[in-house]
Amino acid sequence: MSEYDVIVIGAGPVGENVADRVVRGGLTAAIVESELVGGECSYWACMPTKALLRDAAALRAARRLPGAAAAITGGLDPAAVFARRDRFASNWQDDGQVGWLDQVGISLVRGHGRITGRKTVTVTAGDGATVELTARHAVVVATGTSAIVPAIPGLADAEPWTSREAVSTSRVPDRLVIVGGGVVGMEMATAFSALGSTVTVVARDGVLPNVEPYAADHVVASLRQDGVEVLVGDGPSAVSRDGVVHVSFTDGRSLEADEILVATGRRPNSDDIGLDQVGLTPGDWLTVDDTLRVLGADGRPVDDGWLYAAGDVNHRALLTHQGKYQARAVGDVVVARATGAPVDDRPWGRHTPTADHRAVPQVIFTDPEIASVGHTVASAERAGLRVRVIEYDLAAVAGASLHADGYAGRASMLIDEEGDRIVGFTAVGPDVAELLHAATIAITAEVPLERLWHAVPAYPTVSEVWLRLLETAGL
Repeated sequence: MSEYDVIVIGAGPVGENVADRVVRGGLTAAIVESELVGGECSYWACMPTKALLRDAAALRAARRLPGAAAAITGGLDPAAVFARRDRFASNWQDDGQVGWLDQVGISLVRGHGRITGRKTVTVTAGDGATVELTARHAVVVATGTSAIVPAIPGLADAEPWTSREAVSTSRVPDRLVIVGGGVVGMEMATAFSALGSTVTVVARDGVLPNVEPYAADHVVASLRQDGVEVLVGDGPSAVSRDGVVHVSFTDGRSLEADEILVATGRRPNSDDIGLDQVGLTPGDWLTVDDTLRVLGADGRPVDDGWLYAAGDVNHRALLTHQGKYQARAVGDVVVARATGAPVDDRPWGRHTPTADHRAVPQVIFTDPEIASVGHTVASAERAGLRVRVIEYDLAAVAGASLHADGYAGRASMLIDEEGDRIVGFTAVGPDVAELLHAATIAITAEVPLERLWHAVPAYPTVSEVWLRLLETAGL
């Protein structure tokens, strides 16, 4: 076949979910992919990174309990950690994902997809052969992002690691320099320090600048306690490699390392997908409306609205779970428009991924973990919200003290003074990820505080912090 109802460019989790919703709705779909079906998350991000981090987290948890600690006679086995990581990355083989596409009735076209006309995608295979695909209703761009390698003199020639190389390596470098203090940098500092590397983090713009400062401070203190050097406020001025990596700074300092990992942000994979054919600039983030139709420079949907973008490439929320949420919405709205069904584009409507703006949950799997959803104090101020900040020491919660000796952490919630509802939540501490979905529900459902007071947390659990936060707020 060369004609389908919907063509999806990109077979990561976002593209897969778009195509799945389309075929569930009774339409046909083809998905175009030039790399592994399953995308970044399956092979170089979510799954393998968390596999790298999990063994160390389990070991730390055991060591925080005296009886369990007495049973520990050794340290991490890097080879076993890497082997488990390999299993979660399916050994970088996509047979299982391809089989699933076939099972649910999604056509896979291997090669690089480019928009070459109205509702037309030309796919170029690795051998140069081309095939032209036509969509009856929609083309969806779900091409994701790639790591940025900044233009630091000598850096590219030094063959730096990006997240892909760091996540897929089976070698623990003796010395590792990480450039960038964001999520990738902090998680990889946690992982490689636990595996035995001497790690230096160079965070010119600060450590985890988008989370509450107290949460970032907990992570920095923990990393430093584990021997990680964290340098804030300066960045490399030059890099070279002559067997070892040499990193120079503007103030005259220098570092040597066996590997350098660059974790300074992401760029959209949109530079070679034919955006110029629809009047857009190649390499740009794709701006979308509330139902994820791509917008042109005039702020209106491109052409008659047949082009959509979902996931990281539209820059709304660069997280896999948010991309899959968008995918469900865009798949359903494409089916609705194709079949003449009503489009529910109200805020919080079925076809409108409103949570991208109000309730984006994220877990940062450092030691300690950071879990957050909704606004921080800084983002609430930028949004013009008048909020009251309530904080509580997690160490004072009975369930936390039982969870681990020496438990240290903090939680905070932001209360919208006008609506008397929670609009933001952050927690930092061991295993706080499990607190997050309760906060996500409270924010998404806009639960009034007087009703939330009746949600009684079980005792003794770390979730008791919800009661303590509400009591601190005066309820």
